[in-house]
Amino acid sequence: MNINDYSGVFVFCEERNGIVSKVSYELIGRGRDIADTLNEKLTAILLGNNILNKANELIHYGADRVIVVDDENLEIYTTEAYTQAFVKIINDEKPEIVLIGATSIGRDLGPRISARIKTGLTADCTSLEIGEENELLMTRPAFGGNIMATIICPNTRPQMSTVRPGVMQMKKKDESRTGEIKDVKVNFTDNVNRVKVIEVVKKEKEEKGIDEATILVSGGRGVGSKDNFEILQKLADSLEGTVSASRAAVDAGWADRSKQVGQTGTTVRPDVYIACGISGAIQHVAGMESSEYIIAINKDSEAPIFEVADLGIVGDIHKIVPELIKEIKTV
Repeated sequence: MNINDYSGVFVFCEERNGIVSKVSYELIGRGRDIADTLNEKLTAILLGNNILNKANELIHYGADRVIVVDDENLEIYTTEAYTQAFVKIINDEKPEIVLIGATSIGRDLGPRISARIKTGLTADCTSLEIGEENELLMTRPAFGGNIMATIICPNTRPQMSTVRPGVMQMKKKDESRTGEIKDVKVNFTDNVNRVKVIEVVKKEKEEKGIDEATILVSGGRGVGSKDNFEILQKLADSLEGTVSASRAAVDAGWADRSKQVGQTGTTVRPDVYIACGISGAIQHVAGMESSEYIIAINKDSEAPIFEVADLGIVGDIHKIVPELIKEIKTV
């Protein structure tokens, strides 16, 4: 493999039921920055059926080109069909960098592609930078989230990574942007249909996910008990926000796993993040440090959470939170 034959930044834009996922636009935003740093083009890859009308939207958010494979074999996601289409694009286009969202689909698709084209894959990245030699520096949690490891792929191409939703910033939409749309045909092999999706059963969401909330009130070990989370719920309700939790609180059974913020939970980027009784372990901070405004309440004045907080309150959350609720009600 001659790595000098590879160029360009490619982003997989995941489409489900006619909607392109939010993480796709986040990756286009980061991919745009990386492409500009390398002085290369940014290409979006769009796979599906009857999805050609989504291509211009990706250009408006920062892509220079969109490669579309519009085929009935891609109507519903299956690993083999999507892998065959993706591998054809990589073999034809020879991208230097490929970015995929770390969704359920991305985590299935990324490893299959990397194995088939014999290159590396860094999974669940939280940071992407360009190094001094124009290599992609891919940072992700390691050893159970206790350290952050930066990984490079010096000998093979493309450099591939899956990136956690919520950690990258979307660019503003610019409808004046224009670009190239390339429609690619794939000759799928017979084994593309060896797995068939018989039925798709959708689970209705009962409430907004923590990754969609604009205000989060998050509780940690310092909350003390499951019952004490009720006061956090009252604070969240007064702010029209949502309750979330640290891993320690989830492991203790005080909050549902779907509420967990952090490396082993969900990465969030709300307008306001209120950390109550959370010490600020690296695993948790990496999942919320991109929040617009962070408020920390903790008894321990030396707690690491104060290092990332915009506003810190040293004190007992069981005294402070009720007073906050009272003040909010008077506004």
